[in-house]
Amino acid sequence: MAQLSFFSAEARDVRLDDLAGLLCGPAQVVRFGASDTARLSIVLTDPGRARPLAAEAAARGIQTELAGTESGSLVLRTAFRRDLVELAGQWSHGAVKAVPEEFALDGALLRMWVLAAGIPDRRSGYLLKLDPHAPQTHAPLAEAVTRIGLPNMRLGPRGAGPALRLSGLRRLRRLAELVGPPPEHASEAHWPGSEPPRTRPTVGLDGNGGEVEDDETSVTG
Repeated sequence: MAQLSFFSAEARDVRLDDLAGLLCGPAQVVRFGASDTARLSIVLTDPGRARPLAAEAAARGIQTELAGTESGSLVLRTAFRRDLVELAGQWSHGAVKAVPEEFALDGALLRMWVLAAGIPDRRSGYLLKLDPHAPQTHAPLAEAVTRIGLPNMRLGPRGAGPALRLSGLRRLRRLAELVGPPPEHASEAHWPGSEPPRTRPTVGLDGNGGEVEDDETSVTG
């Protein structure tokens, strides 16, 4: 039997703090004025993610609802709740979304990120989508992913980004170990382990912010 990683999603019980994994992707958390309540929401590019995300939130005592936006998008959101205020404070700097100082990923947080915004790419790699409206979060998240043993390439707009790309058999196995099997109702096609056909090179960002083609090397941050 394989040894269970200390960082694996299956190594501990679920916690409310696991929802921070959604904020690694495109989710937002906002406070209601000066009140002691906050709302967590995520715009869904794939409606099929709604059901498993709602189930994961419910497992942590958080109820969600689906709503439409003025642009026609679908959003999964909570009510304004007191128990989300701490999360809102951790993930904001003034009115701007920000990664908490000394933020540390584990398998449970990474699992939520994969569930919300993870997808295999077409070159046998895996993408962790980033928030296009919060570019200030991209570099800290790339560093956090590297610290958990997953060196990555940061993709720009020309390379299916913004996203972090993981490649190489060892790293993809590590990712699968950390996040565990897909939850009920989640699409296995989105989960680490599926291998879409290869296509043209992916364009990422080098260490100086310049765009480079992915040649299976890694850029950390």
